Amino acid sequence: MGGVKLHGSWASPFSNRVVWALELKGIPYEFVQEDMTKKSPLLLHYNPVCKKIPVLVHGEKPICESSIILEYIDETWPQKPLLPIDPLDRATARFWIKFIEDKEATMRRIFVARGEDKEEARRASLEVLRTVEERGLGGGGKFFGGDAINMVDLTYGWIAVWMKVLEEVLDMKLIEGPEFPRLQAWAESFRTAAVIRDHIPDHQKMVLHLRRRREELLLPPN
Repeated sequence: MGGVKLHGSWASPFSNRVVWALELKGIPYEFVQEDMTKKSPLLLHYNPVCKKIPVLVHGEKPICESSIILEYIDETWPQKPLLPIDPLDRATARFWIKFIEDKEATMRRIFVARGEDKEEARRASLEVLRTVEERGLGGGGKFFGGDAINMVDLTYGWIAVWMKVLEEVLDMKLIEGPEFPRLQAWAESFRTAAVIRDHIPDHQKMVLHLRRRREELLLPPN
């Protein structure tokens, strides 16, 4: 069916969730590092509409948007399915995927907020996390789908990995503490799973990267 290439960035949680899916499925691929400050002609060729990463190229055919890419991977390579077989369980998984996708903008606010806005953004993020803690992780297994990582875990993976980085960059606590025992246990199980732990960006490198990025975003406009 042709080779697989993933155009992405080492620092992007959206790129990394696709990397994790490919690794879980055992699919050989080539990772093409993109510089989003100077987008390559190939990236613009493969994603002329949104002009962003990640883009999966399979047999020279591009698939864009990380959630759509995950579905494509699962349908094209059905081994080790990432979504449940049962229709109700599958619908539930898709609900929680859509939930966090709809809330990502809310949670991103904290990265560039200042002063009172920063505390308000923190409260909004904690409300999202509280919903996941109380409603999304009540199944009893280590992961959202039970005892195996599935597409919901991959979609929430940025919380397990990048949240610790954000807490250090912003000097605040989010999921640490007694309020989120299920999220903490899930995040630890996710980060330490064999396939995931071998494909996580270096923590300190991420801290430096996000500090620089935050400083850039907080610069006053010219």
